[in-house]
Amino acid sequence: MTRKIKRSVCPYDCPDACGLLVEVVDGKAVKVSGDPDHPFTRGTLCTKMNRYHDTVHSPLRLTGPLLRTGEKGSGQFRPISWEEAIDRVAGRWQEIITRSGAQAVLPYSYAGTMGLIQRNAGHPFFFRLGASRLERTICSPAKEAGWKAVMGSTPAPHPDEAAESDLVILWGINAVATNIHFLHGVKKARRKGASVWLIDTYRTLTSSVVDQTYIVRPGSDGALALGLMHLLVQYGLIDNDFLAAHVQGFEELKEKTLPDFPPEKVSGITGLSPETLESMAKAYGRAERPFLRLGSGLSRYGNGAMTIRTIVCLPALVGAYKNKGAGCFTATNTGEAFAMEDILREDFMAEKTRLVNMNQIGWALNKIQAPPIQSLYVYSSNPASVAPDQNQVLKGLAREDLFAVVHERFLTDTARYADIVLPATSSLEHDDLYRSYGSYCIQQGRAVIPPVGESKSNWEVFGLLAGAMGFEESFFHQTANDLIDHLLSLPNPMREDIDRKAFEIGKAVEIPLPPDARANFRTPSGKIEILNPEEPHPLPLYIPPYGGGEFFRLMTAPSFHALNSSFRERDDLRRKERGVFLKMNPEDAGAKGLREGTAVIAFNQLGEVPFILRITAEVPQGVAVAEGIWWLEHSPGPRSVNALTSQRLTDRANGSTFYDNTVEVKPAGT
Repeated sequence: MTRKIKRSVCPYDCPDACGLLVEVVDGKAVKVSGDPDHPFTRGTLCTKMNRYHDTVHSPLRLTGPLLRTGEKGSGQFRPISWEEAIDRVAGRWQEIITRSGAQAVLPYSYAGTMGLIQRNAGHPFFFRLGASRLERTICSPAKEAGWKAVMGSTPAPHPDEAAESDLVILWGINAVATNIHFLHGVKKARRKGASVWLIDTYRTLTSSVVDQTYIVRPGSDGALALGLMHLLVQYGLIDNDFLAAHVQGFEELKEKTLPDFPPEKVSGITGLSPETLESMAKAYGRAERPFLRLGSGLSRYGNGAMTIRTIVCLPALVGAYKNKGAGCFTATNTGEAFAMEDILREDFMAEKTRLVNMNQIGWALNKIQAPPIQSLYVYSSNPASVAPDQNQVLKGLAREDLFAVVHERFLTDTARYADIVLPATSSLEHDDLYRSYGSYCIQQGRAVIPPVGESKSNWEVFGLLAGAMGFEESFFHQTANDLIDHLLSLPNPMREDIDRKAFEIGKAVEIPLPPDARANFRTPSGKIEILNPEEPHPLPLYIPPYGGGEFFRLMTAPSFHALNSSFRERDDLRRKERGVFLKMNPEDAGAKGLREGTAVIAFNQLGEVPFILRITAEVPQGVAVAEGIWWLEHSPGPRSVNALTSQRLTDRANGSTFYDNTVEVKPAGT
């Protein structure tokens, strides 16, 4: 028996990209723990990753290619060889291309793995094929657009600077569930006397680690930011010298926008009392080093980009961006540390083909277009569960004339609709490069165990498909390791001062921020651009969210025990959640005669979903909360929460609007 400890990286769509220590015995991972040498995650793992080896070696893992034998969605398949699977895929695509052109083929992928190689492995292949392109905007592109509208390409402060703050505001982020390592700095600041606030739409687990929780109406955060700025001006709590030297457009904002947001009006929009707003503004304006940490949920409304843009302006009024331990953190831009163009290979496109937004895959699969989508290749995603408007998505996937191929580790909701299922590797079984979007860390993640069964990585499968389609470019015939070595051989200023020896042996290393990062605003004007003439609305303003009326605002919130639809293969984690719950306020439940623990139906014009009712004062009146995305086989009915979410897009960047939907609730059986 041989026992080794090997380094790896958490591959999931989380800002932290934790360092892992994997105990391997005779080629099998038997234990996974946090790497204490990681500069940001410091050896701590979330509840999901603490037993990652149970996912890697789950008895539910797909271990060989499968061919559908039953109706779509039935999950009935028979085993086939890799050779037959690749021949069938390539042959069917050649038929489709001959008949209708390559744009009848569409890839669908996202962040099932965050590794730069495996996540993007399909881009060069589909560019070369001439397939339709996928606009990958399901997560938080509106958040990025909001930051860029004000700050351009200015890097965010180091997240650990929160430890130096005297007022930390967690705005729209359930950090206990989605960003636990950021809380290291928050707890340190709190021990030194800092105040910590949470601003959210209901009391999450993060409420337990802060001093004050402010509950606002969903989608009203932009109005709150404008109301606070109104009061900062009124109380004279602004940094006039900083504004004059480093900010473009403050006077215009002060004259044209802020007068429309007095406390009484903002109270009516947000639900916070005028007295609370005044107290918040005074505390923020008097803090020496206020630090904002923005979540992504804020951006998943019809007003998402404008909301983020408005909040990002707030620190400029008090000069916070000049001080260490102050400012605003949305995400890091560590992707610039690698030559992404050498991974994506857009030069393989003979012409730019049509663009299909991934949030609207339900419409795309069902509407008549020229040519119609005749084949869908899904990897690193589970659109049957995670895409909005589930009824439309499943209707499209059920088309008998749609040739669907799914490359997966498990028989997910999407895989059940596939014509061919291909077994995928886990992150412990393939080579990759990783970057964090919640810190400035980068890391290599080499394979630490052999592939489980006959599973193959994204990179390997696209190499096989390239060969079967007759692609002669040498790019498609290199290994993932070859591409990693190529990328690391290219000089890059962001990697010049990293600890190279540590990086080469698989340790996480930090990209140092430029010394002038706080004094050098990377915008066209060289200033913080409250006024941005390139935007449709040159000044920030409040845009109401979609919907409203007498219905409940539906919060499709993250789960502590899962990540989107990932980890649903784990019985231990599902048992901890205890069921598929809808949380409601006692007053709302009482008004409808609903009782704790009973079966209820949430419904709207898109569909209906069964839940078990949980009555709690943690949820304000007028709001209903459904945490997590469940596989249909574990749900109490034939649909899960995304049967209630819309395919509408955000105000900028075409992002998802998962948080901007309304539902009605009734007892099951009525």
